Amino acid sequence: MDLQNYSVEFEAHCERYYIKSFEKKYKGAWLKTKDDLVEVCRRIDLMLEYRRADLIASVDQYKLVKLDFAVEGTQISPKRSGNRCILFIDEELRSVKILLVYSKNDISDPNETAKWKSDVKSNFSDIATIFSL
Repeated sequence: MDLQNYSVEFEAHCERYYIKSFEKKYKGAWLKTKDDLVEVCRRIDLMLEYRRADLIASVDQYKLVKLDFAVEGTQISPKRSGNRCILFIDEELRSVKILLVYSKNDISDPNETAKWKSDVKSNFSDIATIFSL
């Protein structure tokens, strides 16, 4: 593993509740998309630098980030797809935890942000405490 790359891990809550709907809807394309997400997250610092990911909050060595993504083969841009990941980054450990992977259809308006923050608060209380969610 390159020193500059981050380790990447999908949280169990994410696998259990969100990824299942992507697996059903996109079948084989989801596996490639998941691999692509891991590769992008391994270089999340570059994604932030080039503004391809949105920094939500930063406290000490921790960051909370929203990343748009497209499913493999859909021919839709990441921004237009409505698919998002919420990431927890530890700069000291150089690790990325994928907390949520969702479509705007899963967490819909009004106030998408309030809904995913509530999910993080309910399922990742330690992270919610860091960022005062």
